[in-house]
Amino acid sequence: MLTIAVGSDHAGFPLKERIKGFLVSKGYAVLDFGTTSTDSTDYPLFAKEVCLAVQRGEAQRGILVCGTGIGMCITANKFKGIRAALCLNEYMARMSRKHNDANVLCLGDRILGEELALSIVEVWLNTDFEGGRHERRVQLIREVEELKP
Repeated sequence: MLTIAVGSDHAGFPLKERIKGFLVSKGYAVLDFGTTSTDSTDYPLFAKEVCLAVQRGEAQRGILVCGTGIGMCITANKFKGIRAALCLNEYMARMSRKHNDANVLCLGDRILGEELALSIVEVWLNTDFEGGRHERRVQLIREVEELKP
């Protein structure tokens, strides 16, 4: 079973906690990098910890939650080897895995209802990367990460 790193800022804390419980109920190992309350905090701090855990192989995938998911997604995609996807529905979740091999899922607590968010998580975790022509495209992403100005 996969180990999933999770993190959120204050706006994403309630949904992160529900996702964490959902993951545990499905048998996943969970690494929680915070936050631990709805007290105001800065989302890049938590995106960083989740992405580093994925980079180091401590977790195979990560889930990040903030108010919209946008800030977490922008931050996560700054990390080499991270392919973060902001998903608003199950189709986006499925395609982010099948075609992009996304290893970090970003969600917005203020955008999604809890039932939809958990459905997105489930689809995302249960969809495999297709490879084939998509592997070539993911390799092109890796090459972009190596570009120097």
